[in-house]
Amino acid sequence: MTALFLSCEHGGNEVPKDLLPCFAGHEDVLETHRALDLGALDLFHRLAPLAAETTYATLSRLCIELNRSEAHPRLFSEFTRQLGAAQKQRLLDLHHRYRNDFIERTRERIAARTEVMHVAVHSFTPVLNGVKRTMDIGLLYDPARANERNFCLSWRRVLKHRMPSLTVRMNQPYKGISDGLPTTMRHLFPRHYGGIELEVNQRFAHNGRMDREVARTLFATLAEVLRTMD
Repeated sequence: MTALFLSCEHGGNEVPKDLLPCFAGHEDVLETHRALDLGALDLFHRLAPLAAETTYATLSRLCIELNRSEAHPRLFSEFTRQLGAAQKQRLLDLHHRYRNDFIERTRERIAARTEVMHVAVHSFTPVLNGVKRTMDIGLLYDPARANERNFCLSWRRVLKHRMPSLTVRMNQPYKGISDGLPTTMRHLFPRHYGGIELEVNQRFAHNGRMDREVARTLFATLAEVLRTMD
């Protein structure tokens, strides 16, 4: 039996009241892709009916980067890097709480002899540093893990069948083995766990909502791939 675990690390742009002074004069950045993954939380909620376990965060990544390990040099952004020890610790407590609860639920399922396939829902900006990204969907995975590789190959195949206009790339626009929640969990669970990061081009996101046809296609194809695993 395979259980889908769904997460969304960059679902919102919320900033705790005590951190608002960090963004004084730069409030506009909180409405951009730097603060959150535009459309990702809406897509997460649309996919959630397929999942056995879910978790999402609405704290802005510019406060603390929940998809990075504690040792990552950009765990805190340029807006929060100079915070005092107490404020940083409060953010670290949120970081650990978000991760540890999800990890514990994963551990319980694996102990009950369940295979866990974790899909972390993200979106990416169409243009970064002046370079246009040409893919529509990115499926990020660890090429050394057969369960992740096979899952992504199957998902790409059914995506192309249902919506041929989509450009689906593997391990783009980022590497699947980069520091992230799935990478951390791979080390914790070398067996019975697979971690995929779904990246969707933000050109499909409008006013915080993901394009309806793209969302429906992702739901239907994810459901189809999961059925083949049971």
